[in-house]
Amino acid sequence: MSKNIVQETDLYRMQLIQDACISPNGKHVISAVSRVREKDQKKFSNLYLHEIESGKELVFTTGDQNDSSPKWSPDGKTIAFLSNRDNEKQAQIYLISINGGEAQKLTNLDGEFLSFSWSPDGKKIISEFRKKNPDTLEREKDEAKNKLGIVSRQITRVFYRLDGYGWYPEDRRHLWEISPKTGKAKQLTSHPVFDDYSPFWSPDSKELGYFSNQTPDPDLQPDRIDLFVMNPATGDLRKLETPIGPKDNGTFSPDGKWISYIAQIGEGEGWRNHNLWIVPSDGSQSAKNLTEKYDLHVNGSTLNDNAPAPAVSPFWSTDVKWIYFQIAKHGNTLLMKINIETNELLPVIDVLGVVGKPMFDKSQTKLMFLLGQSNALPQIFIRSMDHTADLKQLSKFNEDWFNKLDLGQLEEVWFKGSDDNDLQGWILKPPGFDPAKKYPSIMEIHGGPITQYGNFFMHEFYFLAAKGYVVYFSNPRGGTGYGEEHTKSIHGGKWGTKDFQDLMCWADFVEKLPYIDPDKMGVTGGSYGGYMTLWIIGHTQRFKAGVAQRVVSNFISMWGSSDFNWAFQEIFGNQPPYENIEILWENSPLKHLGAAKTPTLIIHSEQDFRCPLEQGQQAFVALKKLGVDTKLVIFPDEPHGLSRGGRTDRRIVRLNEIAGWFEKYLK
Repeated sequence: MSKNIVQETDLYRMQLIQDACISPNGKHVISAVSRVREKDQKKFSNLYLHEIESGKELVFTTGDQNDSSPKWSPDGKTIAFLSNRDNEKQAQIYLISINGGEAQKLTNLDGEFLSFSWSPDGKKIISEFRKKNPDTLEREKDEAKNKLGIVSRQITRVFYRLDGYGWYPEDRRHLWEISPKTGKAKQLTSHPVFDDYSPFWSPDSKELGYFSNQTPDPDLQPDRIDLFVMNPATGDLRKLETPIGPKDNGTFSPDGKWISYIAQIGEGEGWRNHNLWIVPSDGSQSAKNLTEKYDLHVNGSTLNDNAPAPAVSPFWSTDVKWIYFQIAKHGNTLLMKINIETNELLPVIDVLGVVGKPMFDKSQTKLMFLLGQSNALPQIFIRSMDHTADLKQLSKFNEDWFNKLDLGQLEEVWFKGSDDNDLQGWILKPPGFDPAKKYPSIMEIHGGPITQYGNFFMHEFYFLAAKGYVVYFSNPRGGTGYGEEHTKSIHGGKWGTKDFQDLMCWADFVEKLPYIDPDKMGVTGGSYGGYMTLWIIGHTQRFKAGVAQRVVSNFISMWGSSDFNWAFQEIFGNQPPYENIEILWENSPLKHLGAAKTPTLIIHSEQDFRCPLEQGQQAFVALKKLGVDTKLVIFPDEPHGLSRGGRTDRRIVRLNEIAGWFEKYLK
């Protein structure tokens, strides 16, 4: 029986696991799964209950709403979750019994629940919450005012908007305590300038750890984040002494004596590894970096364009000897463990793929995690820890249609970069591949650059391969997963140097393959990948077509206008343009576009706050002025992340625009 190939419309068929949580007794998993309704492009999510022993799956909540972030109560009898079922624009926390029945609304707050968790004794819920602006609430209650919309925005902080989110409200992120019995909410922190985030409970439920930047203007020193411990009953607060640098993802040890967290050292040094640290919860000793000697990136980041693979805070073994954590390495996201006394490092889940949302049941005999792989959408897996049994796949979402697809063949290769450095790449051959034929090819370049491609399903790659292209992608210097020096090599105003050289070595490697047509090679990428696409067409004519997406073209005009604001200067010598405009211009593709001759499609989103629309407009106008064949496609109402989270019909048009451009020039 002949198999199907990947289509752009498969995006409508996907059920994607957004979150999952194992019950304390290890008998069930509750998951949140999203879907798209094609007729109006609306996205919904519902909860599913999976029985681990039998593998049975139950649709636990129904309806066209968004049910998300399920959390088991410590006694395993109740599930708390977020839902907008009563008000499409305002989610609240709901409670539902494991035995089913109607969900009960717990909260009635106006704003955003950014995170929440049960206390270990089950008597309280802590939430990171941000209140709506008073004028927004007033407008929502008055139909005439709501129709007129916002009159003006009063902005006083430097970081005032976020891509994919919008304009920040006046209120900061704060901690709120909620009673699971009554729903009564009590605000624990309230400073008008400081954000308080990522709260976590002590094992006796008496203290809370959290993170906060409490410098006079946190937006001007964004990496000066500190770790605090609070007694919610008394308000007593202590700051633990930790090295300067961004930090997050805290967890108390089971005996309450230690706190683990993830951090980088320094300010404006985003190239540094994220490391796993521990510090005594009473502040009696200085913090200790457990993973420093291993040159690992303690982070779950591996790119894909569909389902997430959520990272979690490091978690402890019950005997307080080991800490479990995720790392990004060589195109995979793995689960590791480290001994806090001996520093011994061991793999726990070490497979080709991406491990997301790992967590134990209470007895730590069962480990649940999401596993995404290059040829499969993420599913829920279980591993029994009391013996070395194989992994058990628990969920079966999408398999009814996905297993009928011919994805082509994916090959991993290692090759040499320009400095005899080892580099990793992947070559995706189209369905029905014939080694005797010559194929057009497309090089894909990832964004970031501080992230990695790898063994994670990318719908876009398989879509293009199904059109008859060899699609190839790699992790040049500047990304993560290969040690700190690999990431650091383009920091300090060196974009377009080592990374460009590595990508050209990759193109050389692929071009020499017997099945590649050297006269029909294309290049594309988004964000930093869009930057590199523009950089490439300004420095070489080896590619017959380019598609530059959500680009950076001019660092001078992007300074202060991106949602990253002034902080982009940290990558380029950390000087504002009024002190050193030359380095920003030298690193801008626009400076070098005068040599461009490659027909190039520019794709940009109208509401892209990360790389504002004018970045794409400048590149388009420059190419037009040069007489280079070009086209600008703009997607209204979409943010920077259109390719992975945008409205589905727009994502489909985007894919077809890319395919159409390459069809025109590579076939």
